Amino acid sequence: MMMHAYDSIYLDDAMRNLGEAVDYAVNACQISPDEFMNFFIASRLAEQFGKGNPKYLAGMSGTELVMESVSVSGKKMAFPPARVEYDCSPEYWCGWILAYYQWATGRPFRDIHSRFSMQELLKLYPTLHEADEEKAVDTLNNMIKNANQPTKLQQQRKRCGYTQKRLAEISGVNMRTLQQYELKAKDIDKASVQTVLALSNALGCGIEDIIEYSA
Repeated sequence: MMMHAYDSIYLDDAMRNLGEAVDYAVNACQISPDEFMNFFIASRLAEQFGKGNPKYLAGMSGTELVMESVSVSGKKMAFPPARVEYDCSPEYWCGWILAYYQWATGRPFRDIHSRFSMQELLKLYPTLHEADEEKAVDTLNNMIKNANQPTKLQQQRKRCGYTQKRLAEISGVNMRTLQQYELKAKDIDKASVQTVLALSNALGCGIEDIIEYSA
């Protein structure tokens, strides 16, 4: 059974504070959500937060978490005043659900951030912000699981015995682009029809054999 990261009495504070932190970082400080997470992790505040240190879960506001994370990381900037409302934005939800996910799974923030980006998490806001928290946990766990699976394109390429360089030569698709599709850095489902056809023709398969049908 998965052990929670810390006592549930701190969970509400943790969710509110990390929600406020991401909202303040993005909408007040103009720091991207992923850049904030890098500061949060590098400053070691994320480690203390994830272990349930009350100083960071409840003793500091989300705004103070941002100020401390950024300052400890060595970035010099003037911080805007704290925002008044934090409970509406997609960025607030992103931090709020991330805190829940970290608590529910016990995964360190460093590990979570290495598995999916904050931008990827933000993309889930339209479908998950009104859903039960456990639905979000299941979705994020599936994202991590699926991220470890080879793409259909990679499977087809290896089945044909081609290197990435050889497939790029045969298909006419740039090798860097091909690598990004295989690493899921670019979504092959959003590739042009010409690109998908070129790859499927080179591999001798149908387009349905290389696209992922991602949501």
